[in-house]
Amino acid sequence: MTTKAPEGRQELVLVVEDDPTLRLGLTKTLRSAGFRVAVAKTGREGLDAALAERPDLVLLDVMLPGLDGVSVCRAIRNGGPNVDTPILMLTARG
Repeated sequence: MTTKAPEGRQELVLVVEDDPTLRLGLTKTLRSAGFRVAVAKTGREGLDAALAERPDLVLLDVMLPGLDGVSVCRAIRNGGPNVDTPILMLTARG
């Protein structure tokens, strides 16, 4: 089952990734697929953007400087207007 954004509105994906190469690759790929993309480089920036921008999806790196991705995910889930926003965790951990 797929859902479509209301007419004239593109879905917003928030990419929270500290690696510049991966961040750029994800951003380019998502934009070429027709998504709007917001970007954050740290956990704190990601949390602030998630609460302010209300994205349709969050791509969240687990290992971030400062506030790690798991903490960001918990903070998003614990309150605010986007408690149900889908979050995909990205990790390079084995």
